[in-house]
Amino acid sequence: MWIQGAVLYEPLKPLYLSNPLSFNGSSFFTNHYQKRRSSVVVMSMTTKGTAVPIMVNGCNGKMGSSVILAANSAGLQILPKSFGPEKEAGNTVEVFGNEIKIHGPSERESVLASLYDEYPSMIVVDYTVPDLVNDNADLYCRVGVPFVMGTTGGDRDILYKTVDASKVYAVISPQMGKQVVAFLAAMEIMAEQFPGAFSGYSLHVKESHQAGKLDTSGTAKAVISCFKKLGVSFDDQIEMIRDPKEQVELVGVPEEYLSGHAFHLYYLSSPDKTVSFEFQHNVCGRSIYAEGTVDAVLFLAKKIQSKADKRIYNMIDVLREGNMR
Repeated sequence: MWIQGAVLYEPLKPLYLSNPLSFNGSSFFTNHYQKRRSSVVVMSMTTKGTAVPIMVNGCNGKMGSSVILAANSAGLQILPKSFGPEKEAGNTVEVFGNEIKIHGPSERESVLASLYDEYPSMIVVDYTVPDLVNDNADLYCRVGVPFVMGTTGGDRDILYKTVDASKVYAVISPQMGKQVVAFLAAMEIMAEQFPGAFSGYSLHVKESHQAGKLDTSGTAKAVISCFKKLGVSFDDQIEMIRDPKEQVELVGVPEEYLSGHAFHLYYLSSPDKTVSFEFQHNVCGRSIYAEGTVDAVLFLAKKIQSKADKRIYNMIDVLREGNMR
Protein backbone atom coordinates (compact mmCIF):
# COMPACT_ATOMS: atom_id res chain seq x y z
CA MET A 1 0.00 0.00 0.00
CA TRP A 2 1.39 3.36 -1.00
CA ILE A 3 0.39 6.48 0.86
CA GLN A 4 1.77 9.78 -0.43
CA GLY A 5 0.62 13.07 0.84
CA ALA A 6 1.11 15.43 3.57
CA VAL A 7 1.31 15.05 7.22
CA LEU A 8 -0.39 15.41 11.42
CA TYR A 9 -2.09 16.24 14.51
CA GLU A 10 -1.72 16.10 18.21
CA PRO A 11 -3.22 12.78 19.27
CA LEU A 12 -6.71 13.44 20.51
CA LYS A 13 -6.97 13.10 24.21
CA PRO A 14 -8.84 13.60 24.57
CA LEU A 15 2.47 0.69 -1.14
CA TYR A 16 3.36 0.01 -2.47
CA LEU A 17 5.34 -3.19 -1.99
CA SER A 18 8.99 -2.82 -2.83
CA ASN A 19 12.24 -4.66 -2.40
CA PRO A 20 13.23 -4.35 1.27
CA LEU A 21 16.71 -3.45 0.12
CA SER A 22 15.35 -0.25 -1.39
CA PHE A 23 14.86 1.10 2.11
CA ASN A 24 18.62 1.24 2.61
CA GLY A 25 19.04 4.15 0.27
CA SER A 26 17.21 6.73 -1.71
CA SER A 27 15.03 4.76 -4.10
CA PHE A 28 11.75 4.82 -2.21
CA PHE A 29 11.82 8.51 -1.32
CA THR A 30 13.26 9.60 -4.65
CA ASN A 31 11.40 7.39 -7.11
CA HIS A 32 7.97 8.12 -5.69
CA TYR A 33 8.28 11.70 -4.60
CA GLN A 34 10.36 13.57 -7.16
CA LYS A 35 8.42 16.13 -9.14
CA ARG A 36 5.19 15.40 -7.26
CA ARG A 37 3.50 18.50 -5.95
CA SER A 38 0.08 19.19 -4.55
CA SER A 39 -2.17 21.91 -5.87
CA VAL A 40 -4.70 23.88 -3.90
CA VAL A 41 -7.88 25.40 -5.25
CA VAL A 42 -8.86 28.48 -3.32
CA MET A 43 -12.05 30.47 -3.32
CA SER A 44 -13.07 33.71 -1.69
CA MET A 45 -14.69 32.86 1.63
CA THR A 46 -16.96 35.24 3.46
CA THR A 47 -19.26 35.09 6.42
CA LYS A 48 -22.73 36.52 5.81
CA GLY A 49 -21.32 38.48 2.89
CA THR A 50 -18.43 39.96 4.87
CA ALA A 51 -14.85 38.70 4.84
CA VAL A 52 -13.83 37.18 8.16
CA PRO A 53 -11.32 39.52 9.85
CA ILE A 54 -8.28 37.79 11.32
CA MET A 55 -5.39 38.97 13.46
CA VAL A 56 -2.32 36.85 12.80
CA ASN A 57 0.06 36.82 15.74
CA GLY A 58 3.57 35.90 14.69
CA CYS A 59 2.77 37.43 11.29
CA ASN A 60 6.37 37.75 10.12
CA GLY A 61 7.35 34.23 11.14
CA LYS A 62 7.44 31.40 8.61
CA MET A 63 4.05 29.98 9.53
CA GLY A 64 2.40 33.32 10.21
CA SER A 65 3.38 34.71 6.83
CA SER A 66 2.25 31.50 5.12
CA VAL A 67 -1.16 31.85 6.76
CA ILE A 68 -1.44 35.44 5.54
CA LEU A 69 -0.69 34.35 1.98
CA ALA A 70 -3.36 31.64 2.17
CA ALA A 71 -5.81 34.02 3.84
CA ASN A 72 -5.29 36.58 1.09
CA SER A 73 -6.16 33.98 -1.52
CA ALA A 74 -9.23 32.90 0.43
CA GLY A 75 -10.54 36.45 0.67
CA LEU A 76 -10.15 36.89 4.43
CA GLN A 77 -9.51 40.33 5.92
CA ILE A 78 -6.03 40.70 7.42
CA LEU A 79 -6.13 43.10 10.35
CA PRO A 80 -3.21 45.57 10.57
CA LYS A 81 -1.95 44.58 14.01
CA SER A 82 0.04 41.66 15.36
CA PHE A 83 1.91 40.63 18.51
CA GLY A 84 5.65 40.18 18.50
CA PRO A 85 8.70 40.39 20.78
CA GLU A 86 9.49 43.65 22.57
CA LYS A 87 12.47 44.33 20.30
CA GLU A 88 10.10 44.48 17.30
CA ALA A 89 7.43 46.60 19.02
CA GLY A 90 6.46 49.66 17.00
CA ASN A 91 7.76 48.28 13.72
CA THR A 92 5.50 48.04 10.70
CA VAL A 93 6.10 45.09 8.42
CA GLU A 94 4.69 44.27 5.02
CA VAL A 95 3.54 40.69 4.61
CA PHE A 96 2.27 39.80 1.14
CA GLY A 97 0.85 43.25 0.56
CA ASN A 98 -0.51 43.76 4.08
CA GLU A 99 1.02 46.43 6.30
CA ILE A 100 0.95 45.22 9.90
CA LYS A 101 2.13 46.99 13.03
CA ILE A 102 3.90 44.87 15.62
CA HIS A 103 2.94 45.34 19.29
CA GLY A 104 5.05 44.13 22.19
CA PRO A 105 4.02 42.27 25.36
CA SER A 106 3.37 45.38 27.44
CA GLU A 107 0.51 46.61 25.25
CA ARG A 108 -1.05 43.35 24.15
CA GLU A 109 -4.24 43.45 26.18
CA SER A 110 -5.21 47.03 25.41
CA VAL A 111 -4.46 46.56 21.71
CA LEU A 112 -6.44 43.34 21.48
CA ALA A 113 -9.43 44.73 23.39
CA SER A 114 -9.51 47.83 21.18
CA LEU A 115 -9.26 45.75 18.01
CA TYR A 116 -11.99 43.39 19.17
CA ASP A 117 -14.29 46.36 19.85
CA GLU A 118 -13.68 47.57 16.31
CA TYR A 119 -14.00 44.11 14.71
CA PRO A 120 -16.40 42.06 16.87
CA SER A 121 -16.39 39.19 14.36
CA MET A 122 -12.59 38.87 14.35
CA ILE A 123 -10.69 35.66 15.00
CA VAL A 124 -7.09 35.52 16.22
CA VAL A 125 -4.65 33.11 14.56
CA ASP A 126 -1.72 32.23 16.80
CA TYR A 127 1.61 31.08 15.37
CA THR A 128 3.97 32.52 17.94
CA VAL A 129 6.36 30.44 20.09
CA PRO A 130 5.79 27.48 22.45
CA ASP A 131 6.71 29.47 25.56
CA LEU A 132 3.83 31.87 24.91
CA VAL A 133 1.06 29.34 24.31
CA ASN A 134 -0.48 29.58 27.77
CA ASP A 135 0.05 33.32 28.23
CA ASN A 136 -1.52 34.08 24.86
CA ALA A 137 -4.47 31.78 25.48
CA ASP A 138 -5.02 33.48 28.86
CA LEU A 139 -5.10 36.83 27.10
CA TYR A 140 -7.53 35.74 24.37
CA CYS A 141 -9.81 34.27 27.00
CA ARG A 142 -9.73 37.38 29.21
CA VAL A 143 -10.65 39.59 26.27
CA GLY A 144 -13.16 37.02 25.01
CA VAL A 145 -11.86 36.82 21.44
CA PRO A 146 -12.13 33.53 19.52
CA PHE A 147 -8.87 32.05 18.29
CA VAL A 148 -7.18 29.34 16.24
CA MET A 149 -4.06 28.04 17.98
CA GLY A 150 -1.54 26.36 15.72
CA THR A 151 1.43 26.91 18.00
CA THR A 152 2.89 23.81 19.61
CA GLY A 153 4.13 23.49 23.17
CA GLY A 154 2.96 24.93 26.45
CA ASP A 155 1.01 23.06 29.10
CA ARG A 156 -1.81 21.56 27.04
CA ASP A 157 -3.89 20.51 30.06
CA ILE A 158 -3.87 24.05 31.42
CA LEU A 159 -4.55 25.39 27.93
CA TYR A 160 -7.75 23.37 27.55
CA LYS A 161 -8.90 24.11 31.09
CA THR A 162 -8.39 27.85 30.56
CA VAL A 163 -10.39 27.92 27.34
CA ASP A 164 -13.12 25.68 28.73
CA ALA A 165 -13.61 27.93 31.75
CA SER A 166 -13.77 31.08 29.60
CA LYS A 167 -16.36 29.69 27.14
CA VAL A 168 -14.39 31.28 24.28
CA TYR A 169 -14.65 29.58 20.89
CA ALA A 170 -11.35 28.06 19.75
CA VAL A 171 -9.76 25.56 17.39
CA ILE A 172 -6.65 24.14 19.02
CA SER A 173 -4.34 21.89 17.02
CA PRO A 174 -0.57 21.93 16.61
CA GLN A 175 -1.07 20.00 13.35
CA MET A 176 -3.18 21.92 10.86
CA GLY A 177 -2.48 19.78 7.81
CA LYS A 178 -5.93 18.41 6.94
CA GLN A 179 -4.72 15.49 4.88
CA VAL A 180 -2.20 14.50 7.53
CA VAL A 181 -4.86 14.64 10.22
CA ALA A 182 -7.11 12.44 8.09
CA PHE A 183 -4.29 9.94 7.57
CA LEU A 184 -3.54 9.67 11.28
CA ALA A 185 -7.24 9.36 12.10
CA ALA A 186 -7.44 6.46 9.64
CA MET A 187 -4.42 4.85 11.28
CA GLU A 188 -6.05 5.15 14.71
CA ILE A 189 -9.28 3.60 13.45
CA MET A 190 -7.34 0.69 11.95
CA ALA A 191 -5.41 0.21 15.18
CA GLU A 192 -8.61 0.19 17.24
CA GLN A 193 -10.52 -2.18 14.96
CA PHE A 194 -7.71 -4.58 14.05
CA PRO A 195 -5.40 -4.82 17.07
CA GLY A 196 -2.56 -7.25 16.50
CA ALA A 197 -3.06 -7.40 12.73
CA PHE A 198 0.68 -6.90 12.21
CA SER A 199 1.88 -9.03 15.12
CA GLY A 200 5.46 -10.14 14.62
CA TYR A 201 6.25 -7.49 12.03
CA SER A 202 9.25 -5.25 12.61
CA LEU A 203 9.28 -1.51 11.95
CA HIS A 204 11.98 0.86 10.74
CA VAL A 205 11.27 4.60 10.68
CA LYS A 206 13.06 7.43 8.91
CA GLU A 207 12.12 11.08 9.19
CA SER A 208 13.69 14.15 7.61
CA HIS A 209 13.07 17.74 8.66
CA GLN A 210 14.92 21.03 8.27
CA ALA A 211 18.23 21.17 10.12
CA GLY A 212 16.84 23.53 12.76
CA LYS A 213 14.41 20.92 14.07
CA LEU A 214 16.37 19.21 16.82
CA ASP A 215 13.62 17.09 18.35
CA THR A 216 12.09 13.92 16.96
CA SER A 217 8.99 14.29 14.83
CA GLY A 218 5.78 14.23 16.83
CA THR A 219 4.05 12.99 13.70
CA ALA A 220 6.31 9.96 13.57
CA LYS A 221 5.69 9.23 17.24
CA ALA A 222 1.92 9.31 16.75
CA VAL A 223 2.02 6.98 13.74
CA ILE A 224 4.37 4.60 15.57
CA SER A 225 1.90 4.48 18.44
CA CYS A 226 -0.75 3.20 16.04
CA PHE A 227 1.59 0.59 14.60
CA LYS A 228 2.35 -0.67 18.10
CA LYS A 229 -1.36 -1.16 18.73
CA LEU A 230 -1.39 -3.24 15.55
CA GLY A 231 1.18 -5.54 17.12
CA VAL A 232 4.32 -4.22 15.44
CA SER A 233 7.64 -4.62 17.23
CA PHE A 234 9.64 -1.38 17.46
CA ASP A 235 12.76 -0.49 19.42
CA ASP A 236 11.88 3.23 19.59
CA GLN A 237 14.91 4.14 17.45
CA ILE A 238 13.80 6.66 14.84
CA GLU A 239 16.38 7.55 12.20
CA MET A 240 16.49 11.34 12.16
CA ILE A 241 18.00 12.90 9.04
CA ARG A 242 19.07 16.51 9.46
CA ASP A 243 22.09 16.80 7.20
CA PRO A 244 21.12 18.78 4.05
CA LYS A 245 23.44 16.74 1.81
CA GLU A 246 21.83 13.47 2.92
CA GLN A 247 18.38 15.00 2.62
CA VAL A 248 18.97 15.81 -1.04
CA GLU A 249 20.94 12.73 -2.06
CA LEU A 250 19.37 9.99 0.06
CA VAL A 251 15.90 11.25 0.85
CA GLY A 252 15.13 13.21 -2.30
CA VAL A 253 14.18 16.52 -0.69
CA PRO A 254 14.14 19.29 -3.31
CA GLU A 255 16.85 21.81 -2.49
CA GLU A 256 14.42 24.72 -2.39
CA TYR A 257 12.62 23.01 0.53
CA LEU A 258 15.59 22.13 2.70
CA SER A 259 14.61 24.94 5.04
CA GLY A 260 11.05 23.68 5.43
CA HIS A 261 9.96 20.08 4.88
CA ALA A 262 8.66 17.00 6.69
CA PHE A 263 9.38 13.61 5.11
CA HIS A 264 8.44 10.36 6.86
CA LEU A 265 8.92 6.73 5.90
CA TYR A 266 7.67 3.69 7.82
CA TYR A 267 8.97 0.31 6.65
CA LEU A 268 7.41 -2.88 7.98
CA SER A 269 8.59 -6.42 7.30
CA SER A 270 7.24 -9.83 8.25
CA PRO A 271 9.23 -12.15 10.52
CA ASP A 272 10.54 -14.18 7.56
CA LYS A 273 11.12 -11.03 5.44
CA THR A 274 8.85 -12.30 2.64
CA VAL A 275 6.28 -9.52 3.05
CA SER A 276 6.89 -5.80 3.43
CA PHE A 277 4.82 -2.63 3.65
CA GLU A 278 5.99 0.95 3.18
CA PHE A 279 4.03 4.00 4.28
CA GLN A 280 5.29 7.44 3.29
CA HIS A 281 4.03 10.99 3.75
CA ASN A 282 6.01 14.01 2.55
CA VAL A 283 5.47 17.71 2.98
CA CYS A 284 7.40 20.42 1.17
CA GLY A 285 6.93 23.92 2.48
CA ARG A 286 4.17 25.12 4.80
CA SER A 287 1.19 25.71 2.52
CA ILE A 288 -0.66 22.58 3.69
CA TYR A 289 -0.67 23.89 7.26
CA ALA A 290 -1.62 27.40 6.19
CA GLU A 291 -4.55 26.18 4.10
CA GLY A 292 -5.74 24.03 6.99
CA THR A 293 -5.55 27.05 9.27
CA VAL A 294 -7.77 29.06 6.92
CA ASP A 295 -10.29 26.21 6.91
CA ALA A 296 -10.18 26.20 10.72
CA VAL A 297 -10.91 29.96 10.77
CA LEU A 298 -13.90 29.59 8.45
CA PHE A 299 -15.16 26.61 10.43
CA LEU A 300 -14.90 28.55 13.70
CA ALA A 301 -16.66 31.59 12.24
CA LYS A 302 -19.65 29.38 11.35
CA LYS A 303 -19.75 27.87 14.83
CA ILE A 304 -19.74 31.33 16.39
CA GLN A 305 -22.55 32.53 14.11
CA SER A 306 -24.67 29.49 14.89
CA LYS A 307 -24.01 29.90 18.63
CA ALA A 308 -22.90 26.28 18.85
CA ASP A 309 -22.94 24.79 22.33
CA LYS A 310 -19.52 23.23 21.90
CA ARG A 311 -16.72 25.79 22.20
CA ILE A 312 -13.40 23.95 21.85
CA TYR A 313 -12.61 22.17 18.57
CA ASN A 314 -9.73 20.45 16.84
CA MET A 315 -8.87 19.61 13.24
CA ILE A 316 -10.86 16.38 13.37
CA ASP A 317 -13.94 18.52 13.96
CA VAL A 318 -13.00 20.67 10.99
CA LEU A 319 -12.63 17.58 8.80
CA ARG A 320 -15.95 16.13 9.94
CA GLU A 321 -17.76 19.32 8.98
CA GLY A 322 -16.96 18.50 5.36
CA ASN A 323 -17.07 22.07 4.03
CA MET A 324 -13.37 22.50 3.31
CA ARG A 325 -12.13 24.25 0.19
